[in-house]
Formats: sequence, C-alpha cells, structure tokens
Amino acid sequence: MMTLYYSPATAAMVVHWLLIELELPHRLHPLDLDKGEQRAPEYLKLNPSGVVPTLVTADGRVLREAAAIALHLGDLCPARELCPPRGTGESAQHYQWMFFMANTLQPAYRAWFYPTEPAGAANVEASQQAARARIEDGWAQLATHLETTGGPYLLGPKLSVVDFLTTTLMRWSRNMPKPVDRWPVLHAYARRMKARPSWQELYRREGLTEWA
Repeated sequence: MMTLYYSPATAAMVVHWLLIELELPHRLHPLDLDKGEQRAPEYLKLNPSGVVPTLVTADGRVLREAAAIALHLGDLCPARELCPPRGTGESAQHYQWMFFMANTLQPAYRAWFYPTEPAGAANVEASQQAARARIEDGWAQLATHLETTGGPYLLGPKLSVVDFLTTTLMRWSRNMPKPVDRWPVLHAYARRMKARPSWQELYRREGLTEWA
C-alpha cells in the first residue's frame, strides 16, 4: 500500500485526488506545516526539500514532485487512459501542459504567496505584481487554448492527468484579484472537474469548503 505525506490544500492535493479517482490503495500521513513537521529530521530523510507531497510506494520507493507523482499514478492505471500512449502527439501535448503547470504557473504562485523569496522584503509589491502578471497570462493562454480547441478538456474530448493538476492550481487563484472564474471558459472547465465524485471526496477528507 502506498503512503502519501501531505497537508490539505497544498500541491499534494493533485496526488491525493488522483489516488481517490483511480481507487488506488493508500494511507495518508498528514503533516502540520504550521508546526514545521515538514522540517522534522525523519521527514527530511524522505524529502530533503521539506515540502509536500511525498509518496512512498508499496515497494518502498520514495517519490517527490507533485506533477511527476501524478504522471506516475496515471501510468499505473493504463485502463483508465489518463495518460496518452507515449510517443504520440497527444502524449507530447500532455507533457507540454504538465510542464507548463509545474514550471510556469506553480513557481509564479509561489512568488505570489511568498513574495519575499524572489527579491527580499523590500521588493514585495514588485514581486507580487510580476507574479500576478505571469499567473494571469498563463490562465489567459489556457482559456485561448480551450476556446480554440473546444475542449472540454485540455487534450480535447478525453480527460487526462493534466486536468487534475490544472484544477488544483486553479483553486489557488480563488482569492486573487482576478481568479480563474473571471474567464467564462475556465469557469465552465472548473465546474466540470469539480463535479467529479472524487473531488467531493477529496474535499471531505481534507476538510475544505472554499471553491467547492
């Protein structure tokens, strides 16, 4: 059985969500980030970066990085077809959007929520303005993509792992000056994903209410 080290409403959400969606046997090991449990020596042995998520597989392999774990979980269940066959055009597009979420949007969110990190306390306003611009540009790109292709998912008619990661990051915008719901096509996309029973179960387990 796999073990997920997580904290509610963090990047670990996408992993937790996929474990539920794919009905993969797992146990949960919550970490209280406010108490600094992610910096405890025993956890740092698993994840030297001191962040969540960390997934320990049934055979004891330790996996880190939310996007990578999400892809792995999709690969574990080929019958569900959440990861396109490797080497195909659909797979290339899937990787592209996965890396866009992980390498473009997620770091921008980090800069928005922790604006002292990029350039120090004296540049908080500038850091947040730059982060906001990157985030809103990223969502505008996604909106254009969905409008152009007709969706209903990022890869077209078929649901894929990237839709779970995308929705997780969409949630992070809920209290920003321009949340994703301001784009009608993104609002419809998010409603579609949030209608899944696995999302409702995820919210129940993590004790969440906002943006349900």
